[in-house]
Amino acid sequence: MVRLIKRYESRKLYDTEESRYVSLEEIGRFVRGGQEIKVIDNATEEDVTAHTLTQIILEGGRNGRTQIPIDFLHDMVRMGEKAWSTGIDQMQQGVDRILEASMDRLAPIRRARDEMTTLRSRLEELEGSLLRLEKDSGPARKATGSRTPVKKKAATKKKTARSKAPKSKQAKTT
Repeated sequence: MVRLIKRYESRKLYDTEESRYVSLEEIGRFVRGGQEIKVIDNATEEDVTAHTLTQIILEGGRNGRTQIPIDFLHDMVRMGEKAWSTGIDQMQQGVDRILEASMDRLAPIRRARDEMTTLRSRLEELEGSLLRLEKDSGPARKATGSRTPVKKKAATKKKTARSKAPKSKQAKTT
């Protein structure tokens, strides 16, 4: 869920989720913690999220806490939005590569993957066998003309005989 922050004319930031004013530093902690935020100017209802996130980055730079390489900042200024999208794409590809490599290193997951492949092939074989059995037994069923097992027919005959018997005999048998 996106956390809504309202920015007032006084530049104060109000967190609507916690119903209190927050600082840029707190919003930075929200974002670093994985929270999505949306900052709206209360007077104009304009989305000022990008501006607020930029302020957070600038504050980090002033305090010496920023981890952004200077070359990357130069590229951002030169290329604008294109630098951001390129940087994000590269970062996403790197994360994907790391995640994939990590998954392959985990032996239990690799074994489970191998077992699933084996199970899939066995299921396919079983389905093929069942289809062959259905095809082979199809004409035999039609020749007998009956699917009802013999035991079931005998039980049906007993019920019929009981229902035809006089009521006094039925009471004794039950």
